[in-house]
Amino acid sequence: MRWALVKVCLAVTAMVVIAFAVPLGLVIREMASDRAFSDAERQAATIAPALSITTDREELTRAVLSTEPGDRGRLAVHVPAEDRPLDIGTRRATPKDVETVRKAGRASVTEVTGGFALLQPTALSTGDIAVVEVFVAEGEVSNGVATAWLMLAGVGVALIVGSVAVADRLGVRMVQPAQRLAGAAQDLGEGRLGTRVPEEGPTELRSAAVAFNSMADQVVQLLANERELAADLSHRLRTPLTVLRLNAASLGEGPAAEQTRAAVQQLEHEVDTIIRTAREQRPQTQGVQTGAGCDASEVIRERMGFWSALAEDEGREVGLAGVDRTVRIPVARPELAAALDALLGNVFRHTPEGTAFAVDVHHSGDAVIVLVSDAGPGIPDPKAALARGASGRDGSGGSVGSTGLGLDIVRRVAESTGGDLRIGRSVLGGTEVRIWIGLHGSRPERGRRGHGRRVGRRIGRQRGGERGGEPRTATGPQR
Repeated sequence: MRWALVKVCLAVTAMVVIAFAVPLGLVIREMASDRAFSDAERQAATIAPALSITTDREELTRAVLSTEPGDRGRLAVHVPAEDRPLDIGTRRATPKDVETVRKAGRASVTEVTGGFALLQPTALSTGDIAVVEVFVAEGEVSNGVATAWLMLAGVGVALIVGSVAVADRLGVRMVQPAQRLAGAAQDLGEGRLGTRVPEEGPTELRSAAVAFNSMADQVVQLLANERELAADLSHRLRTPLTVLRLNAASLGEGPAAEQTRAAVQQLEHEVDTIIRTAREQRPQTQGVQTGAGCDASEVIRERMGFWSALAEDEGREVGLAGVDRTVRIPVARPELAAALDALLGNVFRHTPEGTAFAVDVHHSGDAVIVLVSDAGPGIPDPKAALARGASGRDGSGGSVGSTGLGLDIVRRVAESTGGDLRIGRSVLGGTEVRIWIGLHGSRPERGRRGHGRRVGRRIGRQRGGERGGEPRTATGPQR
């Protein structure tokens, strides 16, 4: 494309130069010829006063020699006479040409050896017509023409070279963005998702670059969403795995029980591997798709019914409040269920058997607050636990059997509505996870937090009365 543009520009410029330079060169040659013969006419006119006064040979000879062309042998005078014509100076024109001009009475140019002869008729005092001959050398007729033609040729070459250079720059300006766009498309096709194109060049190519970068961003976002979905779906397997692990623990001893527990442990390991792989291969994405919304009270009652059966098997006391009325939130039912399962699964995974927990729902007008509290050992570093993947590492960077994805799932659900996630100390003595779900896409107000602790105080008092106020503790990190 670049060289094609250069060739087209070269051809067009060459035609333009030829179209203007050739006629201009001919005009210059004509102007030089006209200038030479005009000078010859002026020189011929210098002898006319002498011819109008006298026809004497000696007088005319002195008059001719007194002029510059006469002194150089380029001026001659032909005076008619009855016996023999009088010729003064150097004759170059033929008698026939001289006689023709005399009879015609007008000037004429005839070609002679070495140049041209201007024959100018002049009236004498006697009424006859004399002919003044001025020799014009061939070099004077074309004087300056060669220089002018060389200048025209130089200007033409400069125009052609300049146009080719400009065309080449324009071609580069057009071709390079197109080449970068093609190379970026190839790189993106080969899996280099960070490839982007500078948005420069002509307007059309800039628009193409903008469209390509937008497409690449969408591809990256789609891949990130797919990996996010893979990680989140894999994390949802923790709920049935937790049930399997708890049921396997109650099988007692024996080869079948050991095999079941080993299979559950292997399955948990594989799920953790899938989650970590999906998390490590994707960029961080913001927000989740919330779908059409759901009734938070209904979903919480359903999930608490599931986990209450397991809690009864482990001797855990359960508290539930604030779910006696419909509470619509802009979160899809599967997303809210996954968030609750993640939090309640953490309670079962990271607190000892018999540890109480509670779920409280509070509707504040512009937000819904869901609190999940337990009487476990708590989380030493809540801020670090909220970082995706941090809860799955111990202080030395080693794995402790958790992917750290559960709290991130809950956080993204809250942030997708304009809310957030916070971790604090519950009145039960353990961890309290507060999920702020905005109802109008804005961050809810942070007031009236005491309501979410009333259920925790009630369960704490009950457990204190039954077990002497000393809840069982467990070692190791949570979540």
